[in-house]
Amino acid sequence: MKALEGLDVWRGPGGGPVAFGGSLGALGPGGLLTAYRRGLFPLPAADVYAGAYNEAVYGDAVEAGEVALLPGGADPYALAWWSPDPRPVIAPDGVRLGSRLARRLRNRSSWWTSADRAFGRVLAGCAEGRRPVWLTGELADVLLRLHELGAAHSGEVWEGEELIGGVFGIAVGPVLSLDSMFHRRPDASRVAVADLGARFAAAGGRLLDAQWDGPHVRSLGAEPMARSRYLAELSSGGGGAVPDGAPLPAARLGKPG
Repeated sequence: MKALEGLDVWRGPGGGPVAFGGSLGALGPGGLLTAYRRGLFPLPAADVYAGAYNEAVYGDAVEAGEVALLPGGADPYALAWWSPDPRPVIAPDGVRLGSRLARRLRNRSSWWTSADRAFGRVLAGCAEGRRPVWLTGELADVLLRLHELGAAHSGEVWEGEELIGGVFGIAVGPVLSLDSMFHRRPDASRVAVADLGARFAAAGGRLLDAQWDGPHVRSLGAEPMARSRYLAELSSGGGGAVPDGAPLPAARLGKPG
């Protein structure tokens, strides 16, 4: 964990990663949680070719000391650590559904939602068919252990007993850092984010971290926050907000206003 110290002040070249190296297996759930507390999240390479690509693109920056190189791991370029600046964040009770989806939920949806009911299945859904593969078996194992410790949470959307969408993330005090989402019905992942956000807000959470900026997270209501301010939010104190996992109708999310 000492290897992660000080990385919260590094700036990756051109918005790139701030560090390479280390081993998720060696860090374990405690080490991974420490990384999130410092505003870092991991992006494992899908294969040796992806690791070689990282080295080709960022090797000179590592040699110049612009990107940190952490000890551990057979191939240091197989694991990248990111800390974007600015950071896209969303108010947990302010996730945008859009008027059409809100009406659909309100008027005729039989979907229902839960939290932490099927964390492993949500992980599998987020990994299914994704290219490049970043949710590796090693990362999934550490995330499952974090879930058992109460720091990793999932939101699920159901149609009957079928899991049709979900999202998962890591809670650090008042911040929930969302790692990935999936859907098997149109808009089910958007509903999962809105639902988990509402549950997190009700538990005292103050911020959803969308990690990667882009049109999709902007459509959910994300706005850029300077990394310095984001790190201040992470360290602002308060216990970890734990969302209530009780089954609830998704229709409640479509209420006017």
